[in-house]
Amino acid sequence: MTPQRDKLREDVQFRILRLLQGNPEMSQRDLARALGVSTSGVHYVLNALLEKGLIKLGNFTAAEDKRRYAYVLTRKGIAAKADLTKRFLVRKMAEYQLLKSEIDEVRGDLSDAEVAELKAGLKDL
Repeated sequence: MTPQRDKLREDVQFRILRLLQGNPEMSQRDLARALGVSTSGVHYVLNALLEKGLIKLGNFTAAEDKRRYAYVLTRKGIAAKADLTKRFLVRKMAEYQLLKSEIDEVRGDLSDAEVAELKAGLKDL
């Protein structure tokens, strides 16, 4: 697998673990919506996390449909999430520094008035 693909896979795993830690009752469809990926993609990642022992299935007792499951992080899953969090932050901070450098460089091509206009436009978003 390519390094870029590994990073994307790791990001999705991190985000799923992060979401599930606070919301174990989230369905695969809910996770897919929150992440902007397909439900089948989430299903694949959840199966991989189950096989690795990072999550386990528990009954979601509050659900009317007793077939619903809660995805609960295991101790191993909590430790893996902590490790993934560190690697995610290192990658994102490096990306931020690259973007900031590029923005500063491109900003030099604009006048102060144009930069002010852009900033004003951002406030409208």
